[in-house]
Amino acid sequence: MTQAPPPPGNNDQDLGVNFFQPRSAYLRKKVGYTWILLLSWAFFTFGFQFLLILLQEDPSGQSALTRFSLFGFPLHYWFSGQFLIIWFIILCWLYNLFVDRLTKLYRKRK
Repeated sequence: MTQAPPPPGNNDQDLGVNFFQPRSAYLRKKVGYTWILLLSWAFFTFGFQFLLILLQEDPSGQSALTRFSLFGFPLHYWFSGQFLIIWFIILCWLYNLFVDRLTKLYRKRK
């Protein structure tokens, strides 16, 4: 079943949220926090993997980063298997903290 297109004319009742151009200041800041946290997640997730590729010394993938150990594990394993999970939890906590503070700030203004 297809939905009929909206009638032409006044589109002031459009309540859609555009992630790239939010209208209200609250949404602009919330989207800004989302972009910053998303970019930091991508940087740590993919940046370290690219760093491993760039620093490999031979075709087997050996480098200074793979020979170094942290808490008894090779650094590349610890970073991918442990740190990224911890980083994701920290990002979730930071997002909640930022949005809660932002919500309290904008509720006081009304």
